[in-house]
Amino acid sequence: MIIEAEYYFLNPEKMPLDGLTYEGCPAYEMLARAKTVLAEALAGNAKENKGTHKGGNVHYYGDYHIGEGTVIYNDVTIIGPVYIGKNCELMPGSIIRPNTIIGDKCSVGHGSEVKHSILLSGSKVASLAFVGDSILGASARIGSGVITANRRFDQGEVKLKTTDGSAVETGDSYFGLILGDSSRLGANCVTQPGTHIGPYTWVYPMTNLRGFIPREKRVYHPQTIEMTENGIVELK
Repeated sequence: MIIEAEYYFLNPEKMPLDGLTYEGCPAYEMLARAKTVLAEALAGNAKENKGTHKGGNVHYYGDYHIGEGTVIYNDVTIIGPVYIGKNCELMPGSIIRPNTIIGDKCSVGHGSEVKHSILLSGSKVASLAFVGDSILGASARIGSGVITANRRFDQGEVKLKTTDGSAVETGDSYFGLILGDSSRLGANCVTQPGTHIGPYTWVYPMTNLRGFIPREKRVYHPQTIEMTENGIVELK
């Protein structure tokens, strides 16, 4: 497994805030740094909303920054601390939970939930997805119905298995997905806690992933389709 952030995130200028990473920084460590970086970004700018509402019943809690040109649709809930960049879209019913940092030109789809995550600029989350304790690279895509599982069944610490069989301790029992720049997960994929996916990799719909997936791959479960004869039945 490759853990360094620079393997996954090739465009430093797409980082939503300074200080999230450094040379040689493990990608998973960015989430731990996010809370401090977020607190600094919100200092003096708490409850700053330069966005535009399209519809009512938008709910705000805690501190937040929302950049110019961002459009917020009806029934969105924002629970700070949260930073949202410029020219984003928050679709109806989406939920942005604490310690989330969203870059410019991102979107969060209808009914989707983002919790303690970092979205680099240009990344998009489609409808009815859950992104928890995860990092999405620049222009990465999360399809409809995707779940980034962020906690082990036994609630223990999430550990990353390296190529030599050793384990890297993340120091956290909540950790979801690292998704590299311009990679995408098709509809209804599920990623297990601690999954790392390199840049420019496409994962086909309904694939269940764990561990490390290198860059520039196409990933899918082999499937077969069987057909038998079906009589004419008028449905009521």
